[in-house]
Amino acid sequence: MSEQFEARLAELEARVAELEHGGSDVPAGADPPTGGAVAYQGDVHLHGDVTWSIGYSPDAVLELSVARTSGVLAALGHPVRLQIVRRLLRGPANAADLQDVVGLGSTGQVYHHLKALASANVVEQHGRGDYRINAKKVVPLLVSMLAAADISGELGT
Repeated sequence: MSEQFEARLAELEARVAELEHGGSDVPAGADPPTGGAVAYQGDVHLHGDVTWSIGYSPDAVLELSVARTSGVLAALGHPVRLQIVRRLLRGPANAADLQDVVGLGSTGQVYHHLKALASANVVEQHGRGDYRINAKKVVPLLVSMLAAADISGELGT
């Protein structure tokens, strides 16, 4: 699919979701619906080929689980964990490989960070001692990193 088609499809999906969940009656004291759409997509060729597109209404985004969202953001918010994720986005690795990449003194420290990332569903153990990022999470993780860079001003936007 073309990028323009995928973006249009994401916008339409967000509008349908808004219609299905928004309704026309706003309860007293409730925030009125905002309208619009938030979407992202990607066609990535890192460790395999991944195409992903998703869209939501701003209201639906604001209703997502605070606990689950903050768990992922907290896991990604540690510099060592972000380095681990960056390495795993290029392909699976074991704890010893990750220890070398992030420069930690022991694999025990790496396992501590891998446990936090696994608890947040960011990484998964594959096979005996190898860790990886599920293909469905590659684009969302890259978008999260890009959004964080944008918010920080690193992109100059």
